[in-house]
Amino acid sequence: MSKEDLVKIEGVVSEALSGSRFFVTLADGRVLGAKLSGRLRKFHIRVLVGDRVTLGISPYDTSHGLILGREKLGRSTE
Repeated sequence: MSKEDLVKIEGVVSEALSGSRFFVTLADGRVLGAKLSGRLRKFHIRVLVGDRVTLGISPYDTSHGLILGREKLGRSTE
């Protein structure tokens, strides 16, 4: 299955585990296990507790996902 076949959904990182693994809370209250995608690991993108992330979830197994990206926070101009 390719990355284009994944269902994309937004969530918030609720807990960071070892080995680039996280627990992500979705808007409906479900908590999923997730790991970082290869692109995020390659470019050393840091994901912390409280970050909004985009998850890719397989339509065949919705119990875990792949973190595809982290939402960029807006910068204050003040």
